[in-house]
Amino acid sequence: MTRLPLSISIISLNEEANLRRCLVSVVDLAQEIVILDSGSTDRTAEIAAEFGAKFVHQDWLGYTAQKNQCLALCSQPWILALDCDEELTPELRASILRFFENGDHERFDGAWMSRLVWFMGRWIRHGDWYPDRKVRLFRRDKSRWAADGGGQVHERLDVDGPCTTLQGDLLHYSFRNIEHYLVKHVQYSKVFLQTQQGKGKRWSLLHTVFRPWWRFMRAYFLKLGFLDGFPGFWIAIATGFFAFDRYSRMFEAEAEVKSKRGA
Repeated sequence: MTRLPLSISIISLNEEANLRRCLVSVVDLAQEIVILDSGSTDRTAEIAAEFGAKFVHQDWLGYTAQKNQCLALCSQPWILALDCDEELTPELRASILRFFENGDHERFDGAWMSRLVWFMGRWIRHGDWYPDRKVRLFRRDKSRWAADGGGQVHERLDVDGPCTTLQGDLLHYSFRNIEHYLVKHVQYSKVFLQTQQGKGKRWSLLHTVFRPWWRFMRAYFLKLGFLDGFPGFWIAIATGFFAFDRYSRMFEAEAEVKSKRGA
């Protein structure tokens, strides 16, 4: 198979548990695989070498800056950006091949794909977690990562041009188990607080009380999360509670500042 005019762009840190699965799904698809690593101490570099990847070290710059730095290392006109815990389905891989074979790469500057999450022993096909569409295939000279709403964790890709949608799913093994989910939430909550403070946002009782209920209702009923069984219910409950937790942290932070001033 002739390889596509494509670079695979990946950032990594201690991803030996995920990286091989990711790379196997894109093997022989692109001209190059570029991995920007921020200091792995496990077998990440060794696995990358098995696939002939360009493996470069870069101290952590933050999600958005790190991903843009990885783009700068890519040489091909098109990029497929992946996380280490993601994997192409055969259907999605075939869609990417057709994108170039039928000339869509001349008509579009990017392509959306649906992301499907594995959690609690099943694929989550409803609620807030699916289809979770992302632009991951894009023309390098017309695209750049940007912070999503000013945040430091979730980033979006800005593409200067039209995008189409590909068939097939991008499989996402984002959470090993419930404990891993909870640990990640704590990290995200800290970043949420820092982001809100950086914007000068103040705590709101209205948001703290009503936003959790809305998040639960949207995930479980409006987006049919109940069709995912107990995992769908758990995710909807967690989504609502974590919204409550994030806004509660804003209250706590402001209360601490007032306490120090009164001391």
